[in-house]
Amino acid sequence: MTNICDKRWLFIQTRNAIGTYNLAMQISDVIKKNQRLLWALQFIGWGAWAATFYLGVAYWGPPPTDYPVYLAVIALIGMSISLLLLVVFETTWETNQWIRSFSAVVAIYLAGVLWIAVRSLVFYEFYPEEWEKLREGGGPYLAAYFKNAMSAGTVMLVWSAVFFGLKYYLLNQEEKRRYLIAVGQAHEAQLKMLRYQLNPHFLFNTLNAISTLILDKETETANHMVTKLSKFLRYSLDNDPMQQVTVAEEMETLRLYLDIEKVRFDERLSLSFDVDERVSDALMPSLLLQPLVENSIKYAISQSIHGGSIAVSASVEGGMLALVIADDGPGLDLNRTLLTSSSGVGLANTQDRLRELYGSNQHFRLSDSKPHGLTITIGLPLEYAGSAKP
Repeated sequence: MTNICDKRWLFIQTRNAIGTYNLAMQISDVIKKNQRLLWALQFIGWGAWAATFYLGVAYWGPPPTDYPVYLAVIALIGMSISLLLLVVFETTWETNQWIRSFSAVVAIYLAGVLWIAVRSLVFYEFYPEEWEKLREGGGPYLAAYFKNAMSAGTVMLVWSAVFFGLKYYLLNQEEKRRYLIAVGQAHEAQLKMLRYQLNPHFLFNTLNAISTLILDKETETANHMVTKLSKFLRYSLDNDPMQQVTVAEEMETLRLYLDIEKVRFDERLSLSFDVDERVSDALMPSLLLQPLVENSIKYAISQSIHGGSIAVSASVEGGMLALVIADDGPGLDLNRTLLTSSSGVGLANTQDRLRELYGSNQHFRLSDSKPHGLTITIGLPLEYAGSAKP
């Protein structure tokens, strides 16, 4: 039998798995957007540099009317050189840390030298007379030009710092995305595996009952029991545990399970179902009720010489889906009973599962049946596939 703590932990992780997957998808979208962000930062960053440079030159006097064009040209050249830096950084990213650091420093220095050299040529093409004045040590652009010429490497260094910051951020987001998807897939896989691990006692008892029927030559009854067991196993194994099912589907599966148990207990087990038509198509977690009914059979029916009865109902109460399972067994001391393995695995697991799936928007209550027994009442949000129903 699957370890009780593992089961409880697994149910608790169900809702987290769904949230994990959604978060991973959000992070994936962020990564895609940040790839475009790199280009946006390129234009914004170099545009800010050009505007700052313009204001620095304007401080010394009104610049020529075509000076914004000149700044746009050298900004585009700087951005092009920075893309060469990008190639160097990406190429050496997987190398040794010292090699990567050394190549980055050298590349940044050479990028600064190349940029200021090309800027000089462009400046000469735009303002040949001013270039001659600069060579002679005069001109209104001397201080601003050489000040920024000395800082060309610094500009490339700042650009590189922004790149590395964004690179590490994207890598961190990618790592987080992979981790969250892996965790979500692991939770889902474990939940599905739980569906493959049926209660060995139930399966053993069922097969033993079938064997007894065959030995007693009650082959028709044995065949019906095998058919019902097959349908129940198929539903348990094929149904996606991450999806909800309708109340009608859940009740049909529960009837299969109880029909199998009824063959074992015969007249000792009495069953009744009462499903309001308004909730037949309402959604609920799959196989939510089976552990509770199994709990009733184990503690109420099997321990009684004369057996007992189990009543299952589904209706609308207070705008919520109300699911009720009642038996006429010995019941529980509700004043002292804690929902642990000693009071039934199904009770504790179901309560944890509902809490994680619906938070505070649900209730799970135990009460006494009259004249004796236990009644379990579950309240869930009333949801339908597609459009809501009254």
